[in-house]
Amino acid sequence: MPNEVELVLDARATLGEGAMWWQGKLLWVDIMEEKLHVFDPGGGVNETFPVGQMVGAVVPRAKGGVALALHRGFGLFDFETREVSMICDPEDNRPELRFNHGACDCRGRFWAGTMGLKVRGPVGSLFVLMPDRTFKRMLTGITVSNGLAWNRARDKFYFIDSPTREISVFDYDCDNMALSNRRTLAKIEGPAVPDGMVIDADDNLWAALWDGGAIVCYDGRTGQEIIRYPIPAPRVTSCWFGGDHLADLYVTTARTGLSDGLLAKYPHAGGIFRLRPGVKGLPTDPYQG
Repeated sequence: MPNEVELVLDARATLGEGAMWWQGKLLWVDIMEEKLHVFDPGGGVNETFPVGQMVGAVVPRAKGGVALALHRGFGLFDFETREVSMICDPEDNRPELRFNHGACDCRGRFWAGTMGLKVRGPVGSLFVLMPDRTFKRMLTGITVSNGLAWNRARDKFYFIDSPTREISVFDYDCDNMALSNRRTLAKIEGPAVPDGMVIDADDNLWAALWDGGAIVCYDGRTGQEIIRYPIPAPRVTSCWFGGDHLADLYVTTARTGLSDGLLAKYPHAGGIFRLRPGVKGLPTDPYQG
């Protein structure tokens, strides 16, 4: 069946996140286990690379390797040496904060935000790492910086601060990186909270629901829910389009915090799932630094 949800990797990740498609493979991370993963769906092989600190996001790098949003800032990872080289720490050595979800825009700028580790509150920010390796703080007062996306016209920016249970939309000036006129596009009913997010070729948004066990598609113009796909894992964390024609939607999940009863009910929690919703995604933009 074209819409059947399929388990493609029984990863049992503690906090699987950051799905990203690049050159025929799925990049993803396990935040709490401090690991970067590269999954080849064709061969069923998943390579694991320890990075030495919590890693919230991975994006491909146009010059080779990947860029990471880590506990202590932005860094680059070289697959040949298996080493991380740090670029900068936008939070200025505040260990109580870590980076979370991120993605690149069409100009190759790496956007990622921070959140508190133990203290939950609006202590995080959203940053942009520029190709010249300088950075800019775009938003402040964020509790759990999460999904972000741009429409095809590059005049709208979508963002999730998870505890708000909202998908926010801004007017966006791509040339000047200016955000304005923030408003609510969609509101998610509790107890589920929105997590990672990706946009498709029709400018509709696909959001992972933490404690909602689902991927939900929202109209990118009206915010109306279009369709919902249950995922056999309560804590759904991110999604990204991949496959030969960008028609496969890959989904990451987590096991952290689940009771023994829930783990027995959902034995594949922490796995990587795939579905084919009948729409296509957009190519992944790499970091140009």
